[in-house]
Amino acid sequence: MIQVTRLNDSTIILNADLIEVIEATPDTVITLIDGTRFVVREDPEELVRRIQHYRAGLLALRDDPVLRSAALRPVGLAAVPPGGAS
Repeated sequence: MIQVTRLNDSTIILNADLIEVIEATPDTVITLIDGTRFVVREDPEELVRRIQHYRAGLLALRDDPVLRSAALRPVGLAAVPPGGAS
């Protein structure tokens, strides 16, 4: 997910995996895979940097055993000992 600024100075957070195209026309236009378009203040190069940073963070999470085990632990579920609850 990346945060971007619309032309009216409101911010939105976009799923970086759904971005299909980033255009500079001269305003920056982000087109999602479903055709939704957003005009934003950031230039395309900045958006690419943000996407790279987001994805690098995901890879770091994957490669860090402590973070990975915490992220994969079910939330709100108690551990059940082998053989079931007693």
